[in-house]
Amino acid sequence: MPFTDIEQEALKLPENERATLAQLLLSSLAEETATGLCEERWADEAERRYQEYRADKITARPAAAVFEDAHRRLK
Repeated sequence: MPFTDIEQEALKLPENERATLAQLLLSSLAEETATGLCEERWADEAERRYQEYRADKITARPAAAVFEDAHRRLK
């Protein structure tokens, strides 16, 4: 369905339904933006940590040890 047809049909909706539709559309944009931003930040953090590891600024640890520490901190 072309955008102009969707727009025309949406504008025919009662005011409360248009408001609900607008809110849903805006929420979907916020979620997509937040999700993309979060993924980008995690990718940046992973790259930073990898570069520190390659430069011998940090050492690697087994995942089991990391999870044990995290679990202990959450208790």
